[in-house]
Amino acid sequence: MRNTGIPSLKKTFETACFGLNWPNKLFVAVLLLILCASVHGGSAKYVVGFSQATTTEPWRLLFNKELRVEASRYPEIELLVRNGMDNISKQIADMDEFIDRQVDVILISPKVADALTPVVNKAVDRGIPVIVLDRDLNNDRYTQFIGGDNNMIGRAAGEYAVGLLGGTGKAKGNIVEIWGGMASTPARDRHDGFHRVIAREPGITSLLGPADGDWKQDIGYEIMAEALEAHPVIDLVYAHNDPMAFGAYLAAKDVGREEDILFLGIDAIPAEGIKWVNEGKLTATFVYQTPGAEGIRQALKLLNGESINPRITLPTQTIDAGNAEQILRDNRIVK
Repeated sequence: MRNTGIPSLKKTFETACFGLNWPNKLFVAVLLLILCASVHGGSAKYVVGFSQATTTEPWRLLFNKELRVEASRYPEIELLVRNGMDNISKQIADMDEFIDRQVDVILISPKVADALTPVVNKAVDRGIPVIVLDRDLNNDRYTQFIGGDNNMIGRAAGEYAVGLLGGTGKAKGNIVEIWGGMASTPARDRHDGFHRVIAREPGITSLLGPADGDWKQDIGYEIMAEALEAHPVIDLVYAHNDPMAFGAYLAAKDVGREEDILFLGIDAIPAEGIKWVNEGKLTATFVYQTPGAEGIRQALKLLNGESINPRITLPTQTIDAGNAEQILRDNRIVK
C-alpha cells in the first residue's frame, strides 16, 4: 500500500492539545479522527504498477494512453508506469522495483518471453497478482493474460493472402514476410498462423528466411529494400505490424515497384494502419486491440475481491478498402 503522507496522529494530537484540559483534549481527538478518516477516504487505496516493454511504436503509445485514461477514472488507484525502453535488463529492474515496493497489482507487457518469465514468477511467489498484457510468457504462473489471438490473426492474414493470390488451391505468388521481434510470442504466433495456411498452397513461395524487423518501420524498409534487390518479382508482403508494412511500401515506392505488390499489416490503429489502407498504400490490416484499458478494469475487479478469468482474448477484424473509410469517419479522422 502507498504511504498517504499523513503525519503521526500521536504527534499531531500532542501538539494540538498542549495546555488544554481533558474535555477539550477529547474534543480535539474526535476532530483529528474525523480528519484522518476523511483524508484516507479521499486518497488512493491501491497501487498498480505497469511495466511497458517500449514506447517506440505508435501501437504502444496508444496502449499507454488508453491505460492511463482508464486508470484516471478510478480515484482509488495510484498508477505507476515504467518504460522498459526496449531493454530487457531495464524491464526486469522495473519489475523488481514493483516487487520491492509491494504494489497491490502488477500489469506487464513483456518485451520477450524467456527473460521476463522468471521475474513475473518471482512477483507471484511474493504474493503480488500479475496481469500479463499482449505478449505471453513461457508458463502460466500469473493471474491473468489479456491479449489478441495472434495465431488466429496470422491465419486470417494467410487466408486473405491466399484469396488475393488466386484462391484456395489456385494461389500463386512470391511472398516476403517481415517478422516482428522474433523472441516475442506475438511474432512467433503471427508467423505460425500465417504459414499454416500458405503452406497448403504449392503455388506460393516464401522468398526470405526469417527476417526480424523488430516491429520498426525503418528496419522493415531495409529488409524490403534488400528483398527488392534480390528478387525481381514480389507479389505480396506480409509484415507483423503496420509500421513495418508501411516501411516495405516506402522501399518499393522508392524503386517504382509499389503498384506491383500487395501489402498486409497488423494493428489497425485508425490514424496509422487504417489510414494507409484508405490511401491505397496498404491492401489490408488486421485489428490488434490494445489491452491497457481492459487490464485496469480487470485489476480493479481483482482488488475489489471479484474473481477474474485466467484468460481474456480480445477481438480482431479485417480492415480493407471495403470498410476503412467508414471506420475513419467513425473516428473523425476523415469527413
